[in-house]
Amino acid sequence: MSAALALLGTALLPAVAQAQAYPSKPFTFIVPFAAGSATDQLARALATSVTEQTRQAVVVDNKAGASGMLAAQTAARAAADGSTVLITTNTTHAANEHLYKKLPYDPVKDFAPVTGLGKGGQVLVVSVASPYKSVAELLAAAKKSPGKLSFGSGSSSSRVAGEMLKQLAGVDILHVPYKSNPLAITDLLGGQIDLMITDTATGVPQIKGGKLRALGYSTHKRSPQLPEVPTLDEAGVKGYDMGYWFAAYVPAATPPAVVHRLNELLVNAVKSAPARAFFESTGSDAWSTSPEELAKFQAAETAKWGKVIKAAGIEPE
Repeated sequence: MSAALALLGTALLPAVAQAQAYPSKPFTFIVPFAAGSATDQLARALATSVTEQTRQAVVVDNKAGASGMLAAQTAARAAADGSTVLITTNTTHAANEHLYKKLPYDPVKDFAPVTGLGKGGQVLVVSVASPYKSVAELLAAAKKSPGKLSFGSGSSSSRVAGEMLKQLAGVDILHVPYKSNPLAITDLLGGQIDLMITDTATGVPQIKGGKLRALGYSTHKRSPQLPEVPTLDEAGVKGYDMGYWFAAYVPAATPPAVVHRLNELLVNAVKSAPARAFFESTGSDAWSTSPEELAKFQAAETAKWGKVIKAAGIEPE
């Protein structure tokens, strides 16, 4: 028995040593969206705290485009040593498998969950130059001229939110895809598209700055950042409720001890002053989990998003 235990202890030594030495080199946080997006802002806030905790630099690598698939694929193929972390959302890990026939990564098999990071809602916005002052006016115009109005989206959350609006309101609005929500905002301000449903981190600064007009909020309760803006359900789109979430993942083969340590670092980072400032300024909520809790949550969310996408009549591309 003692010989067997000694052998087991010897086998565990490399993993234990790796965990004790971790982190021994700079981090790379891969973000599936462009600089300025909500995910990017959160990643940079978390990076500040992780650097303070470990004295290791954190590089934020924005790999926008292809609905997050490029970033997810890159992260999945990275060295499984805990130095490369995917800071992502439900786009890559709950929605994409229902939106695309073939993914260059497996949201479950290719990753080890680390922790949830935050949750939030989205806001339906138009340019301040738009003639539409309410959801009712916007939908009336959409019903009067089917297919004439257009909505932009730079993430699956934004895309599905727009499709859900079409479905529940019974309107035909043209979808225009973008690499990220900030890019869609630029065209919205320029008049190339008519509306979009964007995350609060991207939309609120433009609303507060007088460039965008908020018509409705996407979840079942109003945003603390926009208390005067009705929920879409309150505005007449009955049953509308669609939020989003952020989470951290590493390559699947990452040692459990390293995942555990990274979980500790990121849970602390979620509670840090930079992260609190992000959550307060965007009206989103801090949210942390164990790796096991995130895995269960992801499975439930994948089923939920699949149901919404199917109900919206979105055919996989």
